[in-house]
Amino acid sequence: MTVRREDNIAWLEGVCRVEEAEVLAGHLGAGAGVVDLSRCQGLHAAVVQVLLAWRPQLRGAPDEAFLRDHLLPALAGDAHMTTSALVGDKEAAPSAPGSERIEGVRI
Repeated sequence: MTVRREDNIAWLEGVCRVEEAEVLAGHLGAGAGVVDLSRCQGLHAAVVQVLLAWRPQLRGAPDEAFLRDHLLPALAGDAHMTTSALVGDKEAAPSAPGSERIEGVRI
């Protein structure tokens, strides 16, 4: 299982697949207010939707570059926030809007 709970922390570990979205929602609904992403290697869109709907406090930064650099700031509510600011670097400041660009992504 890639989603587990200890006290008020839900841990996302490895690659979290679609079936983990319901498990995560259950943990959040039962009082887990913090989600630790430090061991997360991938998130299915359904898991991302649960995180967006519940907006728990996020802890830790995944090693996987896309999750860390692009998805994590979006989940934190500021797509322009730098990763170091998100994970607790008190000296880092949010980057200016429009200063980041994702290469090779078509919309």
